[in-house]
Amino acid sequence: MRSFRQSRLIWCLIFVLGLGVTMFLGGCESDDDEPDDAPVVELPTTRANVVRTNANIAFAGYADAYATAADLKIAIDDFVKAPTEMSLQTARMAWLRAREAYQPTEVYRFRPGPIEDLADNGTMVMGEGPEARINGWPLGEALIDYVADGIPDGDPGDQESVEAAGISYPDNIISDTANVPTITRDTIMPFVEFNDDRNIGTGYHAIEFLLWGQDLNEGDTSRWTTPRDDTPGQRPVSDYSQNAGCTSGRGNSQPAMICTRRATYLKVVAELLVHDLQRLVDAWNPNGTSNHYASYTAEDNANASLAGMLQSMGRMGFGELAGERINIARANNSQEDEHSCFSDNTHRDILLNVVGIQNQYLGQYSFEGDRIEGPGVYDLLMAADPELAEDLRMAIEDSIIKAEVIDAKAMAGKPFDQQIEEGPENLDIKGLIAALVRQTALIEQAIQALELETEDLEQDTEEDIKDLA
Repeated sequence: MRSFRQSRLIWCLIFVLGLGVTMFLGGCESDDDEPDDAPVVELPTTRANVVRTNANIAFAGYADAYATAADLKIAIDDFVKAPTEMSLQTARMAWLRAREAYQPTEVYRFRPGPIEDLADNGTMVMGEGPEARINGWPLGEALIDYVADGIPDGDPGDQESVEAAGISYPDNIISDTANVPTITRDTIMPFVEFNDDRNIGTGYHAIEFLLWGQDLNEGDTSRWTTPRDDTPGQRPVSDYSQNAGCTSGRGNSQPAMICTRRATYLKVVAELLVHDLQRLVDAWNPNGTSNHYASYTAEDNANASLAGMLQSMGRMGFGELAGERINIARANNSQEDEHSCFSDNTHRDILLNVVGIQNQYLGQYSFEGDRIEGPGVYDLLMAADPELAEDLRMAIEDSIIKAEVIDAKAMAGKPFDQQIEEGPENLDIKGLIAALVRQTALIEQAIQALELETEDLEQDTEEDIKDLA
């Protein structure tokens, strides 16, 4: 049986040869299979070709996200079948790899498209897409499983929504056998974002929480520490010991049924993640005749699709990333507002989100040896306003460089939760926010230069960040 990656490679080669011109031909192959003298097939820079390149990148990105999520599911199945320190670490590493594939795709949000609008019945309905249950945050930890008493940065809204869901606080889905006697996709779906968008119960972050547990900054101790240490969550493997050794945290013995339900919850959310990503792959499949790819790349939709590209670049960088994901955590020193607070992987989320914006601007994509290149927004803008094209290219590169500083510090042992602990005047974090604000201003100029119409690029946050630029 072919792997998913091999199947995508075969499709890619057929598609390139069938059209004659579409993308960097060698980009369809992995480095292991690609000859050094692979031919380059260059497309003329037209709006339609920029859109088509962008659609091909979307397909490749979601295909890689699906493939890595499928690998994650296998690792989770193996872990819950035989929970050991090694199998837990393997599952954690699979989660980290899956995030590397998914995060650059977030630039496909904030415009009409499957991630925001693909309803479960297959129709496109605004706001009915799977994004919330794939990557929604902050997570409702107390809705899913046990949490520590006196959670720093906790929000009483979580408790109120848990109670509104009919689950007696501080019980939770895993422990509440009365209200949720069986854990299946159908029984947990009502809790995906129940009553309050702080109560996400599925997706990457639910899996993250179930693999790492809360980041209590406890190191080898059993209590909160101040200042924060450099450890992520410390969930013990005994939380999955489906026998007499079952726990809900160190030293907290539980009936084996609780660990069995926790394992079931973990498996169910992994299955749902793979299912939702498969639907996105199908929606962007270039072989489809009536899917989103077909309508997105239709010649008469070129301007609308191009406008959506620039709109999502601006909204992702300004409101979602600079405002909600970075500035709220920075200004409030809020570990709870980290995007990947359980695993201490927030630095990668930040960098890869900016990489996704850069990919869209330049018309390029790479992941573990797979590469795609074609005309990007940059090439169009070079014909309309070369100076602006270069200014925006350098502004995005500046954001990349500043995100890499945060990433490098985390890789060296100072995760994002420790970096924000330095206070709101942290120059590295302020500098990245300022760079994202500046690049968004240039994206607005690019929209005007290309004579396109978009929604407000600053609508996704109430954070006052423009004065940082």
